[in-house]
Amino acid sequence: MKFKYLFKPIKINNMISKNRIVAAPVGDVFEEKALGGAGIVIAGHAIVEFGKSSFASADEPDIFTKYEVEKTRQRILKIHQAGAKASIEIFHAGQYARAHEYAKGPVSFRREDGSEVRAMDEEMMEETLKCYGEVAKNARDLGFDMIFMHFGHGWLPAQFLSPLFNKREDEYGGSFENRIKFPKKILETVRNAVGKDFPIDMRISAYEWVPGSIEFEEVKEFIKIVEPYIDTVQISAGLDINHEGNVHMATTNFEEHMPNVKWASEVKKSVNIPVSVVGAVLSPKEADDLISSEKVDMVAFGRAFLADPNWPKKAMNDNDEDIVPCLRCLQCYHIATNRRNVGCSVNPRYTNEEFIPKEAEPASVKKKVVIIGGGPAGMKAAITGSLRGHEVILLEKEKELGGQLRYVAKEYYKEDVKRYLSYLTTQVKKSSIDLRLGVEATREYVESIKPDSVIIAVGAEEVLPPIKGINMNHVMKGTTSIENEDKIGDNVVIIGGGTIGSEIGLELALIKGKNVSIIEMGKELAPQGNLLYKIALRQKMEKAETLKILLEATCLEIRENGVVVRTKEGKEEIIKADNVIVCTGLRAKGDLAESFYGITPDVAMIGDCNKPRNIMDATFEGYSISLNI
Repeated sequence: MKFKYLFKPIKINNMISKNRIVAAPVGDVFEEKALGGAGIVIAGHAIVEFGKSSFASADEPDIFTKYEVEKTRQRILKIHQAGAKASIEIFHAGQYARAHEYAKGPVSFRREDGSEVRAMDEEMMEETLKCYGEVAKNARDLGFDMIFMHFGHGWLPAQFLSPLFNKREDEYGGSFENRIKFPKKILETVRNAVGKDFPIDMRISAYEWVPGSIEFEEVKEFIKIVEPYIDTVQISAGLDINHEGNVHMATTNFEEHMPNVKWASEVKKSVNIPVSVVGAVLSPKEADDLISSEKVDMVAFGRAFLADPNWPKKAMNDNDEDIVPCLRCLQCYHIATNRRNVGCSVNPRYTNEEFIPKEAEPASVKKKVVIIGGGPAGMKAAITGSLRGHEVILLEKEKELGGQLRYVAKEYYKEDVKRYLSYLTTQVKKSSIDLRLGVEATREYVESIKPDSVIIAVGAEEVLPPIKGINMNHVMKGTTSIENEDKIGDNVVIIGGGTIGSEIGLELALIKGKNVSIIEMGKELAPQGNLLYKIALRQKMEKAETLKILLEATCLEIRENGVVVRTKEGKEEIIKADNVIVCTGLRAKGDLAESFYGITPDVAMIGDCNKPRNIMDATFEGYSISLNI
């Protein structure tokens, strides 16, 4: 077994988990996480004060009432059927409660949405403590194997702990000793409610990533003080509500893997209970190495289970090359996407469980399927069709698979995309797909194969705007610049500040030290990126001293040694440039795609040849179309 440390059992209080894998409370597919091999599954959350303390909704149901308790019991049974342990997050939003009239916290203030937050007095604290005890006891009595106390990410206990929120001047504010009083009382109350033999886990942010927040040394000291009341602690980081801190809670591709390990390993040295870490541990090898080196005892995974709920079983059987990797794109996160188009870029079933089956069923009629184009959409369609038993012929005009991903995967900040590309190409090679590289499909060629079905995935091509000098030798397309980075001079102008142009510019400036100017006609960079992606991009760009950004600016002309730009103020200026990189978007190959219609009645267009979009759309269309052939 490759990952023997990851699959060692561990005892927490009187509970034994079969492995060191914790499924964090992300998404609702608890059963699939358990069946996929997780040792502990945290099955969503229980709100502390029904109708008052939820962040999600003012009328979120109490999962222990007579109208909901059977559903909650089913969660437990679904987790237990696979031999996993069932935990439940116990959560209080405090000053961020969605029911505005019940928002309460350390101090009184008016929230950005206009709601009045009430400062908690002794009576309110006692009421809240009572509720904490009741919900913990309910969880134990219903059959949960442990509870998960959420003390991080800026929720109620963290609001008292952190001086960022706690401005009280009484015995519950000011000094560290005062700020920990109420959070400590919560844990004392919960321990008394569930008894000494019932496992209690606690998540806490080691670092909140916002000026004025609690320091790590105080967090570590707090954990040591409350150690008698808990059986294990999970180290996270960041804040949920504050977007500047949120990008370090749900990390993007701009942040290193395993950013919270440095804090978790320090906590482990100072306590005598198991320590877990959560946050961008993205492979079984990373997790196994952490455990074998005794930096942590367990690892919690959130988005990895959305990308591939079965990854633990694959890892256990040494089939880690079959694990679908998370891209950290944050399309799964409602805050990042503003609740629009929530899904998973690599798992088309996530959020679509009602109509996308868990497995690709064998086709009732085996067909000859020709797929034109070996980008992410075409590869996903080919892999799915092959799994269903079709005779799949995949045509790709280049000598290698990948489409636009071939270039994107070479960018410095796209390590996760590189892993996904490797996954796709590996699955193609392991399948029965008839792969024909270096074959430029024509209508006549496809007709000669006599297919039953045709899937068109010919993608999109880069657009060159009609700018004087656009064809000069020192001008490159975005993809060309990625392939020829060693030939780029010290002074670079990038025309177009979408995601590709922004990331190329950031890499050249921050990593390569070049003088880079990004010229963007719009009012913001990367407008197609989600909210947290744009914040993370901006935070990273602020560290690049040689990067200049011109918004609402227009490139008028490209010259031998520079470009002529009209600024937002209407002023014309010349920016020195050894190379000019054009990243002004993609255009769907609609005419080429249309030329393949009529070969067979069963034909479909997928991916960017419909219109340029993202990996999530390519994956969904490739998978769903192949499911229906």
